[in-house]
Amino acid sequence: MKPKQWYESLFENYSQKYDKEMFTQGTMGECDFIEKELKYDKSLKILDVGCGTGRHAIELTKRGYSVTGIDLSESQLQRAREKAKENNLEIEFLRHDARNLPFKEEFDVAIMMCEGGFPLMETDEMNFEILQNVSISLKDSSKFIFTTLNGLFPLFHSINDFHEKDVADGGATYNSKTFDLMTFRDYNVTKVVDDNGEEKELECNERYYVPSEITWMLKTLGFSTIEILGAKLGAFSRDDKLSTKDYEMLVIAQR
Repeated sequence: MKPKQWYESLFENYSQKYDKEMFTQGTMGECDFIEKELKYDKSLKILDVGCGTGRHAIELTKRGYSVTGIDLSESQLQRAREKAKENNLEIEFLRHDARNLPFKEEFDVAIMMCEGGFPLMETDEMNFEILQNVSISLKDSSKFIFTTLNGLFPLFHSINDFHEKDVADGGATYNSKTFDLMTFRDYNVTKVVDDNGEEKELECNERYYVPSEITWMLKTLGFSTIEILGAKLGAFSRDDKLSTKDYEMLVIAQR
C-alpha cells in the first residue's frame, strides 16, 4: 500500500481542533470579499476546493449561494456535513482528490481558500494538476479565487517568527528547518494535537510561489485576467497590494 503523504495524515481526526486554529478564523470577512467579487449573483454555482470542514461553503450557502465542497479528508468532510446539518443546510460535500476531479464545465466560480490542497503536493506537477482540474471544472466564462503561499515572504522574513505569533492555545505548531531557494519549498516539522488528544509530529514540505509563476500557470490554462493581492486573514481587499510582508497571496483569475 502506498504510504500516506503528510497532508493526508495531518487531517485525519483533526476537524474540531482545526476549526479552532487561528488561521481558520477569517471566514466571515473572506466570504464578504467573495460575495463582492461575485457581484452578489446568487445564481452562480460555486466549487469549494479543499473545503475542509466546510466553513466557506456553509457561510456562502447561508447567504443564498449554491456550493459544492470537495476535499481529500473524509474526517474533515464528516465534520462539514455535521455542521451543515446543525444549520439545516443541504450542501453536497464530496470526497475527491483535487488532482482528479470528475467535473467538466459545471461551475461558474471556484474558490480554494487557506491552501486548499494547492500548494501542499509533493511535486510542482501535482500542484499544477490541481489548477488544471479546477480549470476543467469551470465554464468558459468563470472566476477562480484562491490563496496560496507567497514566495516573496521567506526571502525577507522568518517563517518561524510568523508562525510563533499566530498560534492558538493548544493549536498546531510549525518549525521550519530549511527553505530551499532552488525549489522554493519549506521543509518543516508540524505538530498538532488531534481530536482524541493525541499529538502528531509530521515532516512536511510546502511550495511557496512567486506571482510570475502563478500568472504563467493560469495563463497556460486559459485565464485571461489574473490579479494577485496581499491576503490578510479575514480582511481580503483589492486595496491590499501584494508585498514581501504578506505570508499569503490572494489570486483572482477570470476568463
